[in-house]
Amino acid sequence: MNILLVYDSVFGNTEKITHAIRDSMGSQGNVRTVRVSDIDPDRLNGLDLLIVGSPTRAFRPTKEVTAFLNSIPANGLKGIKVAAFDTRLSAADKRSFLFRILAKRFGYAAEPIADKLVKKGGKLIVPPEWFIVKDPEGPLKSDELEHAAEWARSVIEVSLA
Repeated sequence: MNILLVYDSVFGNTEKITHAIRDSMGSQGNVRTVRVSDIDPDRLNGLDLLIVGSPTRAFRPTKEVTAFLNSIPANGLKGIKVAAFDTRLSAADKRSFLFRILAKRFGYAAEPIADKLVKKGGKLIVPPEWFIVKDPEGPLKSDELEHAAEWARSVIEVSLA
């Protein structure tokens, strides 16, 4: 299986999640990670599974992830299984009423990533996933690396079905 994880990370939290996902998928074939700023569009050729992750910045993916997704040609992901994830603050953990309202209204990064992957021809195999950071700069909540490993195993299970 040829798997590529494309990610962006501002404070290192999304990168840690990406590496936990990669490490849990390691025995499934060729699993590569690449920061979105280093992606070569030719790396999308021959993929079986593409996973894209981003921190949530102003209720959406980073500009770099958005630019990458926009650069994929129409039907450029045809026949490729896709999945998306983000790192985010938990609205439930925040006391700010305004933050909870804004998060509910504008959402997070994973959903628009998944939508764009599907619009580019990818087959979404699992719902978008999220991983929680305690504060805007982190750290991750204590069990999120284990959560990432479990999610990775479920993605592999679904992709092989």
